[in-house]
Amino acid sequence: MEKKLWRAVVAVGAASVFTGVAAAPAGAAEGGVSFTRVQVNGGKPIVIGVSNEVSAPTSFRMATTKSWKWPAVFLYRGNTGDQLWHAIETSDCITVSSGVCDFKETMYFDPSEWDMRNSEAGAWKVAAEVYFQGGGGDTDDEGLTVYVKRNSRLTVNASPEPVSEGGTITATGNVTRANWETRKYASYEGRLVSLQFKPAGTTSYTTVKKVYANSSGNLKTTVKATKTGTWRWVYYGNSTTGPSTSAGDNVTVN
Repeated sequence: MEKKLWRAVVAVGAASVFTGVAAAPAGAAEGGVSFTRVQVNGGKPIVIGVSNEVSAPTSFRMATTKSWKWPAVFLYRGNTGDQLWHAIETSDCITVSSGVCDFKETMYFDPSEWDMRNSEAGAWKVAAEVYFQGGGGDTDDEGLTVYVKRNSRLTVNASPEPVSEGGTITATGNVTRANWETRKYASYEGRLVSLQFKPAGTTSYTTVKKVYANSSGNLKTTVKATKTGTWRWVYYGNSTTGPSTSAGDNVTVN
């Protein structure tokens, strides 16, 4: 396996090297290569927090009669020179037939090590690239879209505990999301969040109310106490932010 930081190659071995990589614009490929069966993260968004490395499994098939090196799938916007920084680990050729290889790749995103901008959240295009022995290469737009999202978090508190039947339960919480630039979580105001309830002895939650977070990301609503059970908040995310579910808070109704 070979791991490299996109736009810079790190060859893993006894003598590691660090070399700049300049990608050709989409549509300017030199030809001679076909990329097919491209998949990134199983078609799911890549959701990134502020500290933990996130890996996204990727795979593709490459067909060429030329001698090659460093095939990989990567993410870009505009043209392939505007790429999202990440490390890539690619398998050796898994031979399908003469001149045809399957590859297993992993994209690694580490917000604790590499600077990420909040503006990088959202839709990214997918391209595949390979370099040829002796110079030149091929870069192809794969016609796929991958969403890279900022992670969100939710807290919950339901009180009083216990409560009399027919009484009032106050559910509070807070919604935050990753700020990649400060590497901290910050309040995510204005979000529509669902309050859900699961009666004791059951396994399914039901949405009871939907509440907008205030300017500090705080959530608050009241409900009538009818049954013992567990309360939680759920946020379903959007094009730049991943979904989240709070822990459950059990309230006994007497």
